[in-house]
Amino acid sequence: MRGTSLASYESVASAFEGVLAGAGQEARTLGEQLFSVVDALDASGSLRRALGDPSRGADDKARLASTLLSGKVDDRVVEVVQGLARSRWTAEVDLTTAAERLASQAYLAAAQSDGSLEQVEDELFRLERVLVGNRELRQALRERRASPANRRALVVDLLGAGRVHPVTLELVSRSVGTPRERSVVAALAELGRLAAERRSMLVADVTAAVPLSLEQEDRLVQILQRLYGRPVTVNIAVDPAVVGGISVRVGDDLVDSTVVARLDEVRRRLAG
Repeated sequence: MRGTSLASYESVASAFEGVLAGAGQEARTLGEQLFSVVDALDASGSLRRALGDPSRGADDKARLASTLLSGKVDDRVVEVVQGLARSRWTAEVDLTTAAERLASQAYLAAAQSDGSLEQVEDELFRLERVLVGNRELRQALRERRASPANRRALVVDLLGAGRVHPVTLELVSRSVGTPRERSVVAALAELGRLAAERRSMLVADVTAAVPLSLEQEDRLVQILQRLYGRPVTVNIAVDPAVVGGISVRVGDDLVDSTVVARLDEVRRRLAG
């Protein structure tokens, strides 16, 4: 993706990161459902055109996405597909590519939430290196006459039974089953890059007395990114017990400006 399509993807992905930050292991279910949307787009040229038509109103396309998906997938998936439908795409295929990448991001976020993202990244890199050195295996995985299901079954035979992390297995199976115009090696390299980028993100755990507005959340992200010089995703929890203010933890760093924390500080000073 380039130009307008890349900007559209990045805008939707940025909003989806806020969802993934709080989804935990549910992110894997979101990824699975997004992949089902990708399959539907691959299977229907009319659907791709309806959701990606630049001459059609953005809200009209978003309503269509809602009509098709509401009640069938998680509301968070409906929302992200609506975001894709509202966006502009340089080429029809870019909408599908964007949905596929977001699905992969959801799986990687699930691995990140349980601390296994580094393992997934390493496994993707090792598999890529194996394929680079094994032309026969590359050809078998790329066999055009084989159905996507058969190619995926080959991946399961090679990598199943606990040989790799389940997220690695699913992402590799998808890449092999639906290679598009990429080589398998290029597809794995792309997944490895996404995993590496996600591992470089800082996760900020935020506790607030009341929900933050979108503007407040965006401002907080910008402040943290300037402070740490790296991409930051925020995971926001609401706890009325903090009374007011917010608490932000990034790794070992804690910034606590809640009323409770300030009262505790006053008590310590009075006591001592």
